[in-house]
Amino acid sequence: MRRNKTLLIAGLLSMAGVCGSSAAIAAGPSSHIAWSERWQQLPNTPAPVAALKPHYASINGIQLYYATTGKGSPVVLLHGGLANSDYWGEQVAALAKHHQVIVVDSRGHGRSTRDSRPYSYDLMSDDVVALLDELKIQKADIVGWSDGGIIGIDLAIRYPARIGKIFAFAPNTKTSGVKPDTEKNPVFARYIERAGNEYRTLSKTPTQYDAFVEQISHMWASQPNWSDSDLKKISAPVLIVDGDRDEAIVRQHLEYIADTIPGAGLLILPNTSHFAFIQAPKEFNQAILNFIDYK
Repeated sequence: MRRNKTLLIAGLLSMAGVCGSSAAIAAGPSSHIAWSERWQQLPNTPAPVAALKPHYASINGIQLYYATTGKGSPVVLLHGGLANSDYWGEQVAALAKHHQVIVVDSRGHGRSTRDSRPYSYDLMSDDVVALLDELKIQKADIVGWSDGGIIGIDLAIRYPARIGKIFAFAPNTKTSGVKPDTEKNPVFARYIERAGNEYRTLSKTPTQYDAFVEQISHMWASQPNWSDSDLKKISAPVLIVDGDRDEAIVRQHLEYIADTIPGAGLLILPNTSHFAFIQAPKEFNQAILNFIDYK
């Protein structure tokens, strides 16, 4: 084990060959999948959570979709690139027992609109802070997946007074932290196909998926690109999390992030991938709660 702040979730949370076909990769909630094989599956996107109250906020030149439920200290859930807030369906109920949960469709994603400005993580972080202002929330914890985790780190760097804890699942802080040809992995390719179909169903501009992807891809080509000194400015508690079979993120890069951010932890979830929150939701939820509720 690399160091004592590296944790394997197996045994610590007190919890009781890539498939080629889309049918094998897409697994419904009732599928009986061996624990050792769950990383090879892409479970269905969770259905929208009935308890969530949907809203739109007019901020930064766009209509930003968000939904809320629960009472307590606020937690903002930020999804990954191309996705939408429905992907957090397995997490909402677990968090809402003791927290105000706010799920967001990032600009241009899901039900939110976009404008002509180039995408940047700074811009999407500004959207989150504008939403907190709209909701009169001074400080919130962030749970982010992939791009959402990157936005969480951006918030910790640029808006330290507005952020509590950061649970960053599968982030990168440099473009070199992403594996080459990720889109060719069968599970990830299935996700990209699904994300396009979901965009056409949810978006206010359903025919503009290709234009949206082109616009955001310019950001991915050069961002994020933070220096060590940028990461060392972070004072918020940060937990860097990933699946041990992540199709997209280089493991050594995650170790670098956790080593560089002062006091950060590293948690690796076994037999899961870039989609651990739907592959192993009970373990994922317990990891979130163990972190954000730790006193």
